[in-house]
Amino acid sequence: MADSAHIFHATQDNFEADVMEASFQTPVLVDFWAPWCGPCKQLMPMLDRIVGEAKGALKLAKVNTDEQMALAGAFGIRSLPTVVLFRNGQPVDGFMGAQPEGAIRQFLARHLTATPPEPEEPEPVDQGGEDFTATIARLQAAIQAEPSKHELKAELADTLLQAGLYDEGVALLDQLPGEAQEHDLARRARARLGFIQALEHAPAVAELQARITADGGNLLARYQLGAALMLAGQFAPGMDQFLAILKADRKFEEDLGRRALVEAFRIVTDEDLVGDYRRKMTSLLF
Repeated sequence: MADSAHIFHATQDNFEADVMEASFQTPVLVDFWAPWCGPCKQLMPMLDRIVGEAKGALKLAKVNTDEQMALAGAFGIRSLPTVVLFRNGQPVDGFMGAQPEGAIRQFLARHLTATPPEPEEPEPVDQGGEDFTATIARLQAAIQAEPSKHELKAELADTLLQAGLYDEGVALLDQLPGEAQEHDLARRARARLGFIQALEHAPAVAELQARITADGGNLLARYQLGAALMLAGQFAPGMDQFLAILKADRKFEEDLGRRALVEAFRIVTDEDLVGDYRRKMTSLLF
């Protein structure tokens, strides 16, 4: 089937706009294929037919991996055909190999029949609850016992910031001597402080999401939404926003997408998650 409004060929040049950004409005099925791949030729007519029957409720983007090797590499494509479903700017599901038509329809039904949830304000992790109170008391006692142990002060500063005690956290962080400012815990607190400051004049999360839906190229809104998600402990969705900035424009605010990811890595304690997003970042940089 020839390119149409709903079925088209995707390249590195149009993937951001026609797949990722378009998926905020309409789910986009991405078919990674190659001309020499027999199963790809079996699968493609089925996908054309299914998407054609959807009458605009679903789009199909075809990526010729022989011509778009960098794009295939960015998504870690190792087997053909690979089909990935994008919604709200992110890959949400997929399958590999030529599947029976019934299985493909069942796969799509799981996503197309469900009503997407309304945007919600992310819920911060432990907004100054008993856990923070106990941790702050423990760290204050430890600092009294070992006042020269600056990493304890850095940890306390970070905990104060998490608990919403902004002025106290900043004051303690600023009191750290030069060498202590380079400690991992101090860097983590500074990263968190940067995201807090990014939201000082930002609109609510629901408004940020609405702005991005209306204009996927609103990179400031993406950064502010990513910062809000990071502070709420929703690390993967937050870093996805920073990746989107990196993909869209390396020059935006002096490479803000990359810098925000680096700061995010200081906050996330899940090493596997950090490793995954480091690889994603690297694939876009080189």
